[in-house]
Amino acid sequence: MGESLKTFVGGTEVDVPNSIPAIRAALPEERREEFDQAINEAGIHEIQAVMRHWMLESVPDPEAERILHRLAQDEAERRSVA
Repeated sequence: MGESLKTFVGGTEVDVPNSIPAIRAALPEERREEFDQAINEAGIHEIQAVMRHWMLESVPDPEAERILHRLAQDEAERRSVA
């Protein structure tokens, strides 16, 4: 295994899974089939980008989720007014 990867979530340093099995294990069960499909369909030129995407998906960030939820609400409100 390679060097452990880290990121900050809410000011706390957390480990980021950096192998296919570790990423899969860190994901919620309902996302694992989607992950398996994405990994299995990735070609040699896409695999790193696909893994980076899912590495970040596997590390929950409540603040980012709140922001995305708020943006989705704002967009829904704009569409209902238009």
